[in-house]
Amino acid sequence: MAIEREIKLALPRDQVDAALRWFETRAGAPGRDVHLENVYFDTPALALARAKSALRLRRTPDGWLQTFKSVGVAKNGLHERHEWEMPVAGEALEIGRLLHECDEAGVATALSGAATDLIPLFRTDFTRTLWTFDVDGARVEASVDLGEVVAEVNGANPETRRAPICEIELELKDGDEAALHTLAAELARALPGLTPDDVSKAQRGYRLREA
Repeated sequence: MAIEREIKLALPRDQVDAALRWFETRAGAPGRDVHLENVYFDTPALALARAKSALRLRRTPDGWLQTFKSVGVAKNGLHERHEWEMPVAGEALEIGRLLHECDEAGVATALSGAATDLIPLFRTDFTRTLWTFDVDGARVEASVDLGEVVAEVNGANPETRRAPICEIELELKDGDEAALHTLAAELARALPGLTPDDVSKAQRGYRLREA
């Protein structure tokens, strides 16, 4: 288990190019583009959402990953949550392995109870442009995420619902959390309209289904 700490910032669409230039200038090099396709799973009754957790299968250029997260705490854009992540053989969840690693009783119980009823609920598809910075002795991974959340909603009138993804994430990889706030403050001064965002991509997916 790891504790994920990151600051999420909503990026105005008209500031995307400026944000990319700012990161390139600070890093002295262009970022690395990674395309990420993600499917989020829950039961029809949303057992995992009720347990304040999220389950994701992600396709990366290096293979498939499964990730289980607790919602945790989000305030002023800073997200702190438990995370269990591991590679899987292919496009299928391996719940037994997650249950073996998950050491938080409440969310583990929810995942165990949901295992046989899991269905894909929504997906996210986005390009992540990545940089790694040394900030006051800490290592921070910065990214600009551009894409969309997509939910297929069945019912009397089936429809495909979409919502844009346009955000910056600053994830602490090593060192003091203060580095996140330092880098976020630098960005806020450089990019008008940049605002803290307490809503995760998973939460956006659930809200899209409920809209």
